[in-house]
Amino acid sequence: MTLKRESWCRNLLAASLLSCVILQTTDVHARPANMSAAKDKYPANKDENEILPPDHMNGVKLEMDGHLNKDFHQEVFLGKEIEEFEEDSEPRRNRKKLIEIFTKVDFNKDRSVSAKEMQRWIMEKTEEHFQEAMMENKNSFRAVDPDGDGHVTWDEYRAKFLASKGFNEKEVAEKIKNNEDLKLDEETQEVLESLKDRWYQADTNPNDQLLNEMEFLSFLHPEHSRGMLKYMVREIVRDLDQDGDKKLTLSEFISLPVGTVENQQAQDIDDDWVRERKKEFEDVIDSDKNGIVTMDELEEYMDPMNEHNALNEAKQMIAVADENQNHNLELDEILKYSEYFTGSKLMDYARNVHEEF
Repeated sequence: MTLKRESWCRNLLAASLLSCVILQTTDVHARPANMSAAKDKYPANKDENEILPPDHMNGVKLEMDGHLNKDFHQEVFLGKEIEEFEEDSEPRRNRKKLIEIFTKVDFNKDRSVSAKEMQRWIMEKTEEHFQEAMMENKNSFRAVDPDGDGHVTWDEYRAKFLASKGFNEKEVAEKIKNNEDLKLDEETQEVLESLKDRWYQADTNPNDQLLNEMEFLSFLHPEHSRGMLKYMVREIVRDLDQDGDKKLTLSEFISLPVGTVENQQAQDIDDDWVRERKKEFEDVIDSDKNGIVTMDELEEYMDPMNEHNALNEAKQMIAVADENQNHNLELDEILKYSEYFTGSKLMDYARNVHEEF
């Protein structure tokens, strides 16, 4: 699961920030403190009735908070079928399903999957996530546009959001209309301010502070819009950039949210964080290998519909399981490495493989 900036990180910030700054070095393993505002933009305990932009976006390599999407490989390989591969699912059923997927990815039916075939499959699965988001957006838009005029104002959305938090919608709407103080707690006010900034970013020409359905989709799912993808990149860079140059060094990218490593298990998580982010930075994100990641490079990396990225991802996925080193993926290989592709480990993966195939 993706590590989240939990609220306790903020509580530890005041106590540990001074010592972190003093001890900070240029060594990439120094885990420098994140000097930007380390606060959750959206509450972790989001109610299912709240119409909020998700922190996690299927098929996108980074979360909104800048953490690596640990489920990315499974999301782009399984698409909307990802929920069928749960940890407690029956192994034989999962194996059968994985064999079915393999036959679909194997477009030319030569019993092996090439990088091009995997690239084509990844693009199809990413499109599935897009279509799923669009359907969810339709329902969300109807909820905030009850009069059906095809447009939603910021005040209308704000009233609906606060109603989902337990406020009386009519009273809130009346106070907004009369420009009265809503008497919100600090956390809710911070969330609204962040949402308002995002709302104005999603408001494209004409900038009328009204969102239509497609603009509302960009508001909830910035991966659907080039302009909002740029906004998301700026937000991530702002959170990680310590010297204000609007670029990311390796040291900045591997910075942990400030906290105290109290035991060996936490230290192991700490080391895994550094190792995984260092590899991703050097091998994938820093495309020109100059040790600096620009906003353009990060935007290219995060674009879910980038075909070049899909091909690179296909090659990486094949390399993980390519035991015979033929640069293709055979059925027995994908079954053996099922946990990587599906998140579900299959027992007796090789049993009757060719017979079932």
